[in-house]
Amino acid sequence: MNKFLLLILSLLVVTAAAGQEAGEKPKIGLVLSGGGAKGLAHIGVLKVLEEAGIEISYIGGTSMGAIVGGLYASGYSAKELDSIFSSLDSDALLQDYTPRASKNFFEKRNDELYAITLPFNNYRLAVPTALSKGLYNYTTINRLTDHVRHIRDFDKLPIPFVCIATDIESGREVVLREGVLPDAILASGAFPSLYYPVEIRDRLLIDGGITNNYPVEEVKKMGADIIIGVDVQDGLKDRTQIKGATGVLVQINNYQMIQKMEAKRKLTDVYIKPDIKGFTVISFDEGRAIIDKGEEAAKVLLDSLKRLGSKNFVERHHIKVQDSVQVEYINITGLKNYTRSYVIGKLSFKPGQRISYQKFNEGISNLNATQNFNTISYNFTKGHKYDVLNLHLKENPVNRYLKLGLHYDGLYKSGALVNITQKKLFLRNDVASLDVILGDNFRYNFNYYLDNGFHISYGFYSGFTQFSRNVTASFVKGLAEGLPENNDVNVEFNDLTNRIYIQTIFAQRFMIGAGAEHKHLKIKSETVPDRSPVFEDSDYFSLYGYLKLDSYDDKFFPTEGWYFSGEARSFLYSTDYTGMFSRFSMLKADAGTAKTLFRNFVLVLQAETGLSIGDDSVPYFDFVLGGYGYHRINNFRHFYGYDFLSLGGNSYIKGAVTLDYELYRKNHINFTANFANIGDDLYEQGEILSIPQYNGYAIGYGLETLLGPVELKHSWSPETKDHLTWISVGFWF
Repeated sequence: MNKFLLLILSLLVVTAAAGQEAGEKPKIGLVLSGGGAKGLAHIGVLKVLEEAGIEISYIGGTSMGAIVGGLYASGYSAKELDSIFSSLDSDALLQDYTPRASKNFFEKRNDELYAITLPFNNYRLAVPTALSKGLYNYTTINRLTDHVRHIRDFDKLPIPFVCIATDIESGREVVLREGVLPDAILASGAFPSLYYPVEIRDRLLIDGGITNNYPVEEVKKMGADIIIGVDVQDGLKDRTQIKGATGVLVQINNYQMIQKMEAKRKLTDVYIKPDIKGFTVISFDEGRAIIDKGEEAAKVLLDSLKRLGSKNFVERHHIKVQDSVQVEYINITGLKNYTRSYVIGKLSFKPGQRISYQKFNEGISNLNATQNFNTISYNFTKGHKYDVLNLHLKENPVNRYLKLGLHYDGLYKSGALVNITQKKLFLRNDVASLDVILGDNFRYNFNYYLDNGFHISYGFYSGFTQFSRNVTASFVKGLAEGLPENNDVNVEFNDLTNRIYIQTIFAQRFMIGAGAEHKHLKIKSETVPDRSPVFEDSDYFSLYGYLKLDSYDDKFFPTEGWYFSGEARSFLYSTDYTGMFSRFSMLKADAGTAKTLFRNFVLVLQAETGLSIGDDSVPYFDFVLGGYGYHRINNFRHFYGYDFLSLGGNSYIKGAVTLDYELYRKNHINFTANFANIGDDLYEQGEILSIPQYNGYAIGYGLETLLGPVELKHSWSPETKDHLTWISVGFWF
């Protein structure tokens, strides 16, 4: 077969040479087939074609062939394409990954609470159209084609280009020779069930491989004299080779493609078929090997290809990927239920300024993180002085969701979380969310939030928490006088909290807000002799303000970023069941940073402090340390080496150092040392920065799962000599 190909190629070279002697340079067209990740072999072929000095006059491609071909047509060299695709995140190519930093505090909370989210409209559960919107691919291709962002006629690209898509409604082939280049090539590669369809001119388009996976006819029409074709399509597979849903779809698609290929091969002068057996359409993590396979297949024909090439072949100029864009105006289309200010607020940049592409992509991720838009597309056109950003949005018709979660820890015990989230309940930008937690301790949380982006946003929260547990007497100090400190008290704790607040974005990174809170506390115990079982049954009213920053890339296992939370609160009134209340204020702050030291080793530093100001505070609002893995309320804080709610006081300072090692993907082992001073009036007495009174250490194993982190912690303290083992399963709630 190879000898036959060489013979044909030799005849072509002779014909081409004759044409050149006559003063006519033959036009060479390149056809790149679809094949998902297997299409990375096209890059290897292009490297050999450049080595042979072959100048491509026209390019046509489908699916992955459209993506590689479109970038090559825009001016990149094969070596640049090799470098680009080798640096991409193979996981992000296949799934929607929105960086945590792109989400606001409300969205972060949602993502770190629920294991399963299901669309729920008309009292029926729905199934998403596809697994991924492909936003990572979209923003990447847009940035890579920035240098041709104003071109709408693909014949005017450095190499004229055409690609194929399929109309999802009619099933007909759609030939794309004009429009926005990233939209066209990503429509051609929108693999059914994996990526959402792409809307172009009111047509929903999906993978062109369904109708024409090898567009040799279109390249012929463009004027090519010689066709070089690269085919990475599969043949039919038997039942043992078909793997998963994507494998079934590929097999179905291959029925008609194989029938059509006989005629298409006759139109191809140089046919290159890389050996990509063993790879699938989603083998992006094996991209290096696939590129090499393409290079190997083309090198078989290298000597003959050189005869077809030009001795005066000029290597392509290096394309410098731009790092910013100047936006004169933002034109937004597709809004019905959301306001322009809401969208601008999510983008986190305003027109009239130069925007780095990093910041631009973060803004698009912010918008995507809301889950309020099914599709997000954009392009740039020339304005009076700078560029106009045309942002096209398609709102998500689903505005109600059913969310589920599970958790277990040593304080609240087991809990099953059922959530109903309703968007646009009263106003265009609002969201309401109700959590009901069933299990050993019934709880609920209700949140209503009106998000106005850069402008003032408003919220209301109501929550109920309860637990029953043996705690040290220090937790109820002053109310169980005469009970030895080392005795346990069985406490039934009930907390009902309601708050209203306003907040806004400050310096584009910080959340600043203020609010008013009502809290009803009821605490009782049947284990304290000679007194009423009810220790506390009071309502409290307070005003508070806060400042927050959270750029951690992951809440539970961060590898980079910063965290800060500061709050000032003043308690103004109480129904005073205990007769102990007088006005007081509290200040508290919590800060942390994570840094990757070297591969898979992460250092996390954390420090926090708090104090009461004014007359004696109510002991139930004291800072209480101990335990790990539970959802923290009021001033309850984690502390290794001591059991839940063991150490209390109206002032404290704590520091912790954690070294985390990701043993292999999503599996962590870590070691933590924490130190604290806690007691009454430590700041006033000058003892806050003395040698730590309390020390604790823990070694743990953590696994990232669909339910959230599953953690096993063994901790001990040199003061008490106690060893404690805690298990925490699922997101904290």
